Amino acid sequence: MLILALVLIFAIAGVDQLIKSYILENFSLYQEKDFLKIGGLDIMHLKYIENDGSAFSSFSGQRVLLLVVTTVGMIVCSYLLVKYGKKNKLLYSSFIMILGGALGNMIDRIFHGGLVVDYLDLQLFQFAVFNFADCFVTVGTVLLMIYILFFMDKENKNDKT
Repeated sequence: MLILALVLIFAIAGVDQLIKSYILENFSLYQEKDFLKIGGLDIMHLKYIENDGSAFSSFSGQRVLLLVVTTVGMIVCSYLLVKYGKKNKLLYSSFIMILGGALGNMIDRIFHGGLVVDYLDLQLFQFAVFNFADCFVTVGTVLLMIYILFFMDKENKNDKT
């Protein structure tokens, strides 16, 4: 089960890096192209930007802090994955997604001068430009919150009886 988790974590980070490599090779900074349209509805563009912060550019320019926080978070998630991941598929999936996405963005911070490559630009409403790794961190975090809110107490009660 742990080997599968590692394969999935590295697959998420690997696909993230492949997409970012494509963007870096085929786009100039701030270049934008149509990406997803359905009929006349413009849903998403590809737009190459570089982010030196975290979500919504928070902690902009704080590369060392972001690397330290990400590393600590990844260590904690890894520990929890090993300790509790077998217990619940939702918990297992959430940690894999968070770790894969965090690894993808951490690779950028280390090897891209502290900058993360973002490229997904929603057109349906005003939103920050984001990337594949961000999607996994976000969905994994939402799944973790669902587990904590709706399943954790039930499982703890079942363990005690």
